[in-house]
Amino acid sequence: MEERLPRKLAAIMYADVAGYSRLTGEDEDATHRTLSEYLDRISNIIESHRGQVMHYAGDAVLAKFDAVVDAMSAAVSIQSELKTRNEGLPGERKVEFRIGVNSGDVIEDRGDIYGDGVNVAARLEALAEPGSICISASVRAAIGKKFDLKYEDMGEQKVKNITEAVRAYKVVMSADESLEVMESVKPAFELPDKPSIAVLPFANMSSDPEQEYFADGIAEDLITALSHLKQWFVVARNSSFAYKGRNVDIREIARELGVRYVLEGSVRRGGNHLRITGQLIEAETGTHLWANRFDGDLADVFALQDKITESVVGAIEPSLRKAEIERSKRKPPQSMGAYDLYLRSLPHVYAMKPRENEEALRLLHKAVELDPNYAPALAYLAWAYEQRLVRDWGAYGEDDSGNAVALARRAIAADRDDAHVMAVAGFVLVMIARDYGQGLQAADRARELNPNIAFVSMFVG
Repeated sequence: MEERLPRKLAAIMYADVAGYSRLTGEDEDATHRTLSEYLDRISNIIESHRGQVMHYAGDAVLAKFDAVVDAMSAAVSIQSELKTRNEGLPGERKVEFRIGVNSGDVIEDRGDIYGDGVNVAARLEALAEPGSICISASVRAAIGKKFDLKYEDMGEQKVKNITEAVRAYKVVMSADESLEVMESVKPAFELPDKPSIAVLPFANMSSDPEQEYFADGIAEDLITALSHLKQWFVVARNSSFAYKGRNVDIREIARELGVRYVLEGSVRRGGNHLRITGQLIEAETGTHLWANRFDGDLADVFALQDKITESVVGAIEPSLRKAEIERSKRKPPQSMGAYDLYLRSLPHVYAMKPRENEEALRLLHKAVELDPNYAPALAYLAWAYEQRLVRDWGAYGEDDSGNAVALARRAIAADRDDAHVMAVAGFVLVMIARDYGQGLQAADRARELNPNIAFVSMFVG
């Protein structure tokens, strides 16, 4: 007997464009531009309501939420905002989405979701009118009177590939009502474009209240050290320390502070021995990306504090980078900016293989086209050319050497405060141009910005 795959209860949102074929037939380029803009905004709204985009299929979006209220809030916010955006467009150019929201069991596998819960959401979307929302009976029961909206009972609906009839409700909302709901569920802060993290006060697990200063000092040092890494947005101490001593859900904290990641930990003392634990959590999914513990004694408490800070920052940065790469893969190609393209290129750059190198060059060129002064893309594009030159992967007559050096110098000029940019660009200048002056100076700057950066050791030691 085959083992039944594990299932999980979730709220599912399925959104699709109404009349997409007609729109593209009338003006394909304009429709594509508008759709790209709308999909990008829909993704941001889903994330800001603690949801996760599971995949895109052309003009359709599938998202998962742990809470039905969050899914409903996101759906209302999406329709409200798109209605406002469509007001400035002529009738034939308006891009309207239908949205279906269901609550049910789903199968999670390889970063996607399947099952009847998903199928019902898709069928509900098909029942919705353009610019409106259709929900299942399970969603209607879960939200109760939480929203100041009206619901029209559509009765039992026989839908394709679903054995039992589905009870459906049409969400009726005026412009004023939808705006009011959207404002009431808006997060305290919008998620920033850069990967964002909050370091919470470390809990003092000792019976000695005197250790409170040490626990606070660890968190403060981590905030300072992470703030030096320009690629991360780090919440200020005053904001994160407002949660000291409070038992608040991590997802709620992340929503209020507008961050994707939360670092928390604890300090425990036994005699002269200290044990510090830390864990990095992706708030959107509740996934633990990293966890570790550090032991030491109180002989030199400040040296121990410095050691822990250095170790934690060095350990979590790769975990954050990996999480951001995975997040970028869930975005539709048409809504990717320079940052997303750069993130997508990284696995290809590090693969060190001819075809992977070709894909890295393609993605990074697109990133530089979108933002000619985006230093990380410039630096890694220089490195991709260096790889092609050294390994003889390029076509005859192409100036890989000149491209690599020119891009490395542009990267350094664009941003001297990004450790990875300085390390990678410095490496290229040393290896290709034999410019030990600027190359090693860049490496020194990278180490100054981030003492834990491993890339510099590749060519400096």
